[in-house]
Amino acid sequence: MLADKVNTGKETERSRLLWQCRRGMLELDAMLQAFMDKAYDDLTEQQQKAFEILLQTPDQLLLEYLMGRTIPIDKDVAYVARRIRESAGP
Repeated sequence: MLADKVNTGKETERSRLLWQCRRGMLELDAMLQAFMDKAYDDLTEQQQKAFEILLQTPDQLLLEYLMGRTIPIDKDVAYVARRIRESAGP
């Protein structure tokens, strides 16, 4: 029973994050979706919180972070941005 509630909570959280990844900018959508598919589940809890912070970033700045043209000041957010870049590659 408790395991089912935990799994349901994680699924709900993942669905919420997937919705937030839909930015309406093709480049961002593709990179964020690839990251969620390939690497999100491997993040620590602290890194997952950094990802949520990153998702609050305005699209233009987020694109700069994810393209590596600008580096976030917060080291955890910078790490997650790098992981997103890496997961978008082949």
